[in-house]
Parts: sequence; structure tokens; C-alpha cells
Amino acid sequence: QVQLVESGGGLVQAGGSLRLSCAASGSIFSINSMYWYRQAPGKQRELVAVISSNGNTNYADSVKGRFAISRDNAKNTVYLQMISLKPEDTAVYYCSVLGQESRTSYYKMYWGQGTQITVSS
Repeated sequence: QVQLVESGGGLVQAGGSLRLSCAASGSIFSINSMYWYRQAPGKQRELVAVISSNGNTNYADSVKGRFAISRDNAKNTVYLQMISLKPEDTAVYYCSVLGQESRTSYYKMYWGQGTQITVSS
């Protein structure tokens, strides 16, 4: 089994900063891309940022210039540094990874449990 454990969420004032972490553990053999998604109340889950296995990154337009995704392959961990937070960033943030549990298994998506970020105005 593969587990993703997120940390770093909480309540912050507008303009503030937070850093999310997500560590993959268990029977994970290899990780390809790593992702951060978010879901605000009444809205669909949206992709916030992605980082590929070679370090290439992509961001939603709404967070470009304010969020930065990074990864530590030795720790199977992905991070999301967030600055200049806005009330509209309020959501549950989920990490996910595209990984495989053995050399011969298919890649599949694994998900964390989500962490709440609330940005007050």
C-alpha cells in the first residue's frame, strides 16, 4: 500500500505564506509526476501545480508567480510554497503522485487525504 501524508495547512491572513508538504511512503517503487490539486466549497477539484520527474513545472494561471512546486526525490516528497495568498485560495489542498509499486506494475495515481487552507481577508 502507498500512503501520502500532507502537512502544512491552516489559517492565514491574506498576503501571508504557507508551505505544504506531502510525503509518499509504503510500497512505492517509483514516482513519475507529482501534483497539487485543490477543491473549494461548491467547486470542482482543480489542478494547481505539477512537477515532472525531470523537474519541469506547470501551474494554473491563477497561482502563477505566487506558488512554487518542488520535490525531493530522495524523500519521495513534494512541496508547495505559497506566497501572497488570497481569500480565493481557500480550499482543501490534495497532493497526488503518479507512481508504481514495482518495476512491473502499472503506474497509477495515489492521493493524499487533503489539508485545509483558509485565507482570511
